[in-house]
Amino acid sequence: MKITEPVLGAPCWVELGTTDLSGAGAFYGALFGWTAEQDPSPEAGGYTMLLLGRDPVAAMTPLYQEGQPVAWTMSVSVADCDAVAERVLHHGGTVMVGPMDIFDLGRFAVVTDPQGAVFQLWQPRTFQGAARMNETGTLCWVELAARDPEAARDFYTAALSWGAHGGTGAGDYLQWAIDGRDFGGMLAMDPERFPADAPQHWTVYFAVDDVDATLVRARELGGRQGFAATDLPGTGRVAGLVDPQGAAFAVFTPERYVGNDRSPVQGLPSG
Repeated sequence: MKITEPVLGAPCWVELGTTDLSGAGAFYGALFGWTAEQDPSPEAGGYTMLLLGRDPVAAMTPLYQEGQPVAWTMSVSVADCDAVAERVLHHGGTVMVGPMDIFDLGRFAVVTDPQGAVFQLWQPRTFQGAARMNETGTLCWVELAARDPEAARDFYTAALSWGAHGGTGAGDYLQWAIDGRDFGGMLAMDPERFPADAPQHWTVYFAVDDVDATLVRARELGGRQGFAATDLPGTGRVAGLVDPQGAAFAVFTPERYVGNDRSPVQGLPSG
């Protein structure tokens, strides 16, 4: 579904920090049908748009900071980056980079929640974020793996004004919402699934027509499986993947579709 204006408070964009822009572009191009288009200006620092057709749906960057991991990072659309960054600090998070202007495109900051999960704030100006979401080959869900789910719920509802419904106990799945529309979830980090040293983190999900076929294709392209393919009754099928450079992400095939545009039943709110 096309997005014509930002949905304040919701995820609006995802970026991949990677050690190999060319290799990652080839992997995701073959997996999702994306085309990589690098900004040639020196000031852009290798920033590369990932296009589905002619529409920007994600981006890639080199690793700009020492010690920066290869990873996908989501951005949340906000009306005032500086004010939200202050709220992040007030509620126990940290500001790692910014706030700072990115040309005339917008203003951003890289922040963490109190347990260290990284995300970005994006105050849009001429660039709003992903032109398409909730359809094949685009972002459709974000998920927090939390060490302390109750503390995480308290942080995100206070700092970002998210709605939250569902439990925070072992085995419970909480869902995040804006204006009553779910866009993501949170699960507790079960020691049987997550190593003891695994940090709290966000995972981004991309919609695909067939999870299992996507897993096969990803392996052919040099990726590997993350978490096992799983059916979610009433929702769809999900699986985790890791790209050849080591960035983790997930894919989702909805159990059924809405209308004729094959948009997932649940996912990110759109404008």
